[in-house]
Amino acid sequence: MGVNVSVVAIDAGNSKTDVALIGEDGTVLATARGGGFQPPAIGVEAAIDVLAGVLERAVAELPAPPVLSGHVSACLANADLPVEEAELAAALESRGWGSSVEVRNDTFAILRAGVDEPRGVAVVCGAGINCVGMTPDGRTARFPAIGRISGDWGGGSGLAEEALWFAARAEDGRGEASELARALP
Repeated sequence: MGVNVSVVAIDAGNSKTDVALIGEDGTVLATARGGGFQPPAIGVEAAIDVLAGVLERAVAELPAPPVLSGHVSACLANADLPVEEAELAAALESRGWGSSVEVRNDTFAILRAGVDEPRGVAVVCGAGINCVGMTPDGRTARFPAIGRISGDWGGGSGLAEEALWFAARAEDGRGEASELARALP
């Protein structure tokens, strides 16, 4: 007899992926962590393969083989536009990990953390920056989060570029002295 898994929960950011297998009563049955989710860099199928590897590690923690007949909730980096959410959902559906699949941007994974009702604002500053808000009636607002072209700035790559700019200008005398000129090299 297998272990009934009601929800396969996936939180996949650019730098790491977490998978949790949830039982019928809401109990966390198993978890695993793996590499980042970067479909723009490696392609959708290869990125889904990364998720598959993390799921396999979580399944290996179960005391018996799983029955994956429930829902897949996937909050994924790089799912910034409806067309990306649809493409990633179709790719996940083809793997047969559950009877239903919902894909959202990874910012949604933290939206309800620590609250009792669906209300709040979540901001992620990782490889990029992203923000989403939700009202108690379920309406959401978010910005496209596709870099400078959509008015967004921040995240690891944006901060690194800016720090290097200030360090270079301090080093060659075009800018003010900065500790960055010493710290970055």
